[in-house]
Amino acid sequence: MSLTLFSFTSAFILGLTGLAFHRTHLLSALLCLEGMMLSLFIALSLWALQLESTTFSITPMLLLTFSACEASVGLALLVATARTHGTDRLQSLNLLQC
Repeated sequence: MSLTLFSFTSAFILGLTGLAFHRTHLLSALLCLEGMMLSLFIALSLWALQLESTTFSITPMLLLTFSACEASVGLALLVATARTHGTDRLQSLNLLQC
């Protein structure tokens, strides 16, 4: 396993474990998701450069576009949650209550 593959795999796994174990605040969950998307973007960019093919060069840009959309939706949900509930703690959210 090369050093670059190991570093991107470990960055993705660190983001995944942060998302799985530290779910106290919505902002920390969103940051873990962004870290995972950033490691996927860099890995896909390097993969497209190694293949030297023009067909895979659009894939990192699509992932970056979807990541930006995910971030904007996440921040909108964070603002809406903070306005209605007064906090961004995930344990204070109740999905059964309207």
